[in-house]
Amino acid sequence: MPAGGKASRTSCPLPQSSASHKAPNRLIHEKSPYLLQHAYNPVDWYPWGQEAFDKAKKENKPIFLSVGYSTCHWCHMMEEESFQNEEIGRLLNEDFVSVKVDREERPDVDKVYMTFVQATSSGGGWPMNVWMTPSLQPFVGGTYFPPEDGLTRVGFRTVLTRIRDQWKQNKDTLLENSQRVTTALLARSEISVGDRQLPPSAATMNSRCFQQLDEGYDEEYGGFAEAPKFPTPVILSFLFSYWLSHRVTQDGPRAQQMALHTLKMMANGGIRDHVGQGFHRYSTDRQWHIPHFEKMLYDQAQLSVVYSQAFQISGDEFYSDVAKGILQYVTRSLSHRSGGFYSAEDADSPPERGMKPKEGAFYVWTVKEVQQLLPEPVGGASEPLTSGQLLMKHYGLNEAGNISSTQDPKGELQGQNVLTVRYSLELTAARFGLDVEAVSSLLNTGLEKLFQARKHRPKAHLDSKMLAAWNGLMVSGFAVTGAVLGIEKFVTQATNGAKFLKRHMFDVASGRLKRTCYAGTGATVEHSNPPCWGFLEDYAFVVRGLLDLYEASQESSWLEWALRLQDTQDKLFWDSRGGGYFCSEAELGADLPLRLKDDQDGAEPSANSVSAHNLLRLHGFTGHKDWMDKCVRLLTAFSERMRRVPVALPEMVRALSAQQQTLKQIVICGDPQAKDTKALVQCVHSIYVPNKVLILADGDPSSFLSRQLPFLGTLRRVEDQATAYIFENQACSMPITEPSELRKQLHQ
Repeated sequence: MPAGGKASRTSCPLPQSSASHKAPNRLIHEKSPYLLQHAYNPVDWYPWGQEAFDKAKKENKPIFLSVGYSTCHWCHMMEEESFQNEEIGRLLNEDFVSVKVDREERPDVDKVYMTFVQATSSGGGWPMNVWMTPSLQPFVGGTYFPPEDGLTRVGFRTVLTRIRDQWKQNKDTLLENSQRVTTALLARSEISVGDRQLPPSAATMNSRCFQQLDEGYDEEYGGFAEAPKFPTPVILSFLFSYWLSHRVTQDGPRAQQMALHTLKMMANGGIRDHVGQGFHRYSTDRQWHIPHFEKMLYDQAQLSVVYSQAFQISGDEFYSDVAKGILQYVTRSLSHRSGGFYSAEDADSPPERGMKPKEGAFYVWTVKEVQQLLPEPVGGASEPLTSGQLLMKHYGLNEAGNISSTQDPKGELQGQNVLTVRYSLELTAARFGLDVEAVSSLLNTGLEKLFQARKHRPKAHLDSKMLAAWNGLMVSGFAVTGAVLGIEKFVTQATNGAKFLKRHMFDVASGRLKRTCYAGTGATVEHSNPPCWGFLEDYAFVVRGLLDLYEASQESSWLEWALRLQDTQDKLFWDSRGGGYFCSEAELGADLPLRLKDDQDGAEPSANSVSAHNLLRLHGFTGHKDWMDKCVRLLTAFSERMRRVPVALPEMVRALSAQQQTLKQIVICGDPQAKDTKALVQCVHSIYVPNKVLILADGDPSSFLSRQLPFLGTLRRVEDQATAYIFENQACSMPITEPSELRKQLHQ
């Protein structure tokens, strides 16, 4: 089932029509925007916890678990159609104990029961609805259910009555089936080193992963599926890495072309917000034209990095401009005043105040609107032309709208247009006898006027929840892009994001991360009580962010904190028997029937994949053998999964390659504030070298890095100039003082 983004009706996440005359249920006391959206349902909802489990046991009732998130379109369809329905609410209250979970707050609960749904039905997605025993073992599951029976789907009311009757009449059979399914899932989901001593060959896994991607590649529009199409930055990063290690083969340039073409088609398509920047979650069509309009923080974070990499590789400022636009959008729309980053903006909003929300209303345009906003004549054109006509030609707007009825089944977008680049600047200029610079200027001016006009529309709901994991990804986004493009304000914003994490999402006493915090009034930050502690992905993504921030800023305090968090991660999640990391702490997930290891790089990378990279980098920064050993053991544990479906783990295949090829240690000896030091550092950042650590040695023998890597004390500056050394495969380069020579060495 597709996951979408239906929003709150105003800036408040509660439906005003129902909240005004109904008493709230116990979800009113929660912090999650998603749970608050259900606080006025007639359903007697419980949050995930012991109170609900005890009630189910005491009353001998099955638990109905419903999982979603606040910008999920189909979650809100079901909320409006079923959970606001008084009769359905009565059925749930009489015969079930109903539990509502925000998947972004509790990814462990989501992962366990999604594994069940995917194993027992035709697919997965949100809302996810699962019926389970009081001991939390699932026996029926699905995604979206319409309220009543249709031609092709059983209605939610019917499902409830059938499960109620089965529980009363055949409970023993349900319990037996549930136990059998749980046992099978335990066996199927086990990821362990087994009797393997080493991970598979990186060369073999790389080749197979590339071949699988090549077979599914869309030559015309880029991407790797028909529709829907997701950005999947992990795949694009893999292709860039594959290109670097296969440049002299036929497949290397092919991999580069696949990634660059996909990025260009995405940036020209409607999946990118050409007016306000940033990317929507996915395209509903093969052409990247009509998006599902929600905007997720994790997409912005990863795409800013991969567009920066595209600029490093190609030198084409088209890609750097896209990366800068993404970060401008995040700064404007997804940033808390204290430095943190919000989770998402919704897909739906009211076309006008007081109206019912519609999909994409904030983002689409009619021809009439554009003509009224841009009536100015364009001088020098080969025919009568207004600024509006020029923009509409370039971005493919027309009177009837450019959204087909198949992409708008409810007819909400009739006559509306999504901006998507139809022609190059050169072709648009030639069409009207104008020069390219003039067309570029006119289009930019027109987009700015649309942006200012759009400010007056009702905005979509903002999910102001802040997650440690996604904030870690965003710290990476700002740090890497700032370093690559030499934009200091982006590195500063990454630093502010890391400071936010340490101030609001880190418990000093225990050394643990908190999963969530929430925007309060003004610039305040609120927490749930008791706190929701971090999961594996929180540690892995934050550690990655801190390592990227150290390399961008050369502030060793961030590297020190990364080491401490990695130690905590190892204590809480490492599987000492089977290798790899569990997604959740043993204690936190004690009630769940499964304790899983995430084994797929999807919209977000697997935390195990990211951890493999982190362990390699930490070994490069410190020389601690334990982290290299853990990395090898992790990769060995996932051997079977990589062998079977390498394309499911492209980020882990990248880590496998880095481990077997070894990382470069690039050491720059110099005064951090000196121009010659900065020139060498910027030279390193400007080149695509994914498998490296960048170390600044300032000559202080008591510094953190000097204590970790004693050999740094033996390195000398040549003639008191900033000097670079490259260590690789137990060998050290000659000292390098000129950026041009360093560039030459790194390109080898």
